[in-house]
This record gives sequence, structure tokens and C-alpha cells, in this order.
Amino acid sequence: MDIEELRTFVEVADAGGISPGALRLGVSKSIVSRRLARLEAELGVQLLSRTTRGAALTEAGVTFRDYAARVYADIEAGKEAILPAGLLRGYLRISAPMSFGPNHFAPALAEMARRHPQLEMQTCYSDRFVDLIAEGYDCAIRVGHLPDSNLIARRVGPVYGQLVASPAYLQAHGTPQTPDDLLRHEALTKGAEVWQLTDGDKTLTVRPQGRFKSDSGAALVAAAVAGLGIAYLPDCLTHEHLASGALVPVLPEHPPPPAGAYVVRPPGQHPARKIRALIDLLIEYCDGSTHPPYGQPTTPKAEPRQETG
Repeated sequence: MDIEELRTFVEVADAGGISPGALRLGVSKSIVSRRLARLEAELGVQLLSRTTRGAALTEAGVTFRDYAARVYADIEAGKEAILPAGLLRGYLRISAPMSFGPNHFAPALAEMARRHPQLEMQTCYSDRFVDLIAEGYDCAIRVGHLPDSNLIARRVGPVYGQLVASPAYLQAHGTPQTPDDLLRHEALTKGAEVWQLTDGDKTLTVRPQGRFKSDSGAALVAAAVAGLGIAYLPDCLTHEHLASGALVPVLPEHPPPPAGAYVVRPPGQHPARKIRALIDLLIEYCDGSTHPPYGQPTTPKAEPRQETG
């Protein structure tokens, strides 16, 4: 029984269809169909019922899926255990943010591929909050203050940000003088955001309101430049606009506390070697790059922890 056939079946079963399964695997639908056909022929049972809406597990498929997943995981763990130190093989599927991932995380991921030529990597960039388990990701790179979840998070670097607005917006609506003044302004947010600002040793919480929301950091930058309101954004997205004067800082005497860049993974006792290698490389990149992706260079603290808000 071919290990790739088992992996293909598990991915298709979890994705709910051949097309999304092929996307997860990074192969064509025809390859996926051939692998499934060979597996079903060898087992002598139908594992998936193909429909116009996708693929549903048969009763036999439901039973076999957990066995196949365990066998594949055990074989991958065994293969990893006998590899020479430092050598990585297999697949690594990563979710990363679209807003600045292609510019700032991509060089580190390319370096990961260069260092490990036998490792297959697939990175999917999106500002959407993906479900790692349901969508078949090994891990994700996430930026900001993490919400509560059962995922395991490892901090790899700091993220610096600030409140910004266009001079035209401030001229038309006034410049906030205190954090409470923000409640009387249009806020540009990703959704039901909470802004944290510092006041000496204290941390203040503001729940901003506004009519313009987007899950894209780039879209919020554009809205701020267009004069639609005040936004809290990472410095790496706004530094060019701040330098040109298209945006100006708001309440600089109350800066937000630094957030973080994290690698998050599904719960489990120990991360796979490939995820540990990614974490180490991102820490190295954040600490040693001549153009740090998240703000001023600093040595990050990188303790494993549960995600917290």
C-alpha cells in the first residue's frame, strides 16, 4: 500500500472533495483521482462517494480514514526519527498573512527551502483566519495579539505598530488628545477590534467604532491614506506613508504595546522537526536581518505558550 495514496485519501476526506484535496497536496486532480482509484482497488471497497458537490466518505471510508491518518503519521514520524541530524524531508504546508507576508516572511521561507532541498514546502498567503486542522496546515505564521484557542504558539519576533491617520482626516475631524477621544472618531478595523494603548505603566483598552472594516492590512492602509479614519497598523505597512507625509502618527504619547509574530500549530506533545526548524529560522531572521520585517531589531523572547488574547 503506497504511503502517498494514504495521505491523498486523508487529505481528500478532510477537505471534502478532490479539488480542495488536490489544492492541499499541490498536485493535479487527475493525480489525486488515480491515487484514490488504486487505493480503492487494493482495498476492494469504495471509500468515497463522488457527487457534484464534492466527495463524501462512505461507511468504509469513515472507518478507514482514522487508520490511514495514524499510519501515515507514524510512518512520517519514523522517517523523521532516522534522518541524519539537520536533514528534513516530507511536506510543510504553511499559512501566512497576505498583508506583508509575501514581502517580509517570504525571504525566510525561501531560505528554509534552500537549506533543506529535500523538503517540499507550500505557503498559502491570506489575511483570512484559517482553521489549521480543518484546512490541513502544519502551522501558521500569525501577527498581532493572538485570540484564545487550543493551538500552541511560539513567539518568533516583535511587531511594532501605531495609530495613524491622514492629515486631511485630522484637519476635518480634529486630532485626538486622549485615548477616550478615539471613541468620537471613525476607526478603520479588521472587525470587532480592541486597541490597547500605554499610559505610563498602565495599559488602556479602547473599543473603537467605524464603518470601514477589512481583513486586509493593505486595504486598511489605503483607507487611512484616503482620509476615512484612524487605523492601528504595523509599522512595516505604514513606514513609507509616514515618511512621505501621507500618514501621520496619532497619540504618539500613548503607543500600543509591542505585539508579536508567532508560529502556531495544532496541539500535540512535540512539534515536528520541520516546524522546529522553521521556528528557529524565523527567530534568526527577526533577530539578524538587516531589514527586520516587524519593526526595530530586537532579540525576541521565544517561549512556547498557549495562544492568549
